[in-house]
Amino acid sequence: MSNRSSNKRLRLALVAHDAKKDLMVEWARANGDRLKHAHIYATGTTGGRISDALPNLEVTALKSGPLGGDQQIGAMICEQKLDGLIFFIDPMSPMPHDVDVKALSRLAIVYDLPFASSPSTAEYVLKGLYTGD
Repeated sequence: MSNRSSNKRLRLALVAHDAKKDLMVEWARANGDRLKHAHIYATGTTGGRISDALPNLEVTALKSGPLGGDQQIGAMICEQKLDGLIFFIDPMSPMPHDVDVKALSRLAIVYDLPFASSPSTAEYVLKGLYTGD
């Protein structure tokens, strides 16, 4: 469960495979009102795209996923520095860094971190993190 106290900003990690980056930006736009109250950590290109589309959001862009960004997010999960992980995975494309994808999923499960891999589950995770439901 989340380690977040009610007076701290929500800390979310947003990650998207190449074929899902447009969908992530679209989802972030649709949820901009909620996300503006969060600190967002995102892997390289995803973070840059979200920052460009929504300059009012607080986004920390980490390294690109295959260049260490996935591991940076994994470390944040282990250190309980995140309240949720939204990772839009493209199940139809080859994943050269499939090991990293599995590692993030595994860490989210091990540390009981709310985790979503599609827009509909991301809606529920985000709503739940804000309402405590």
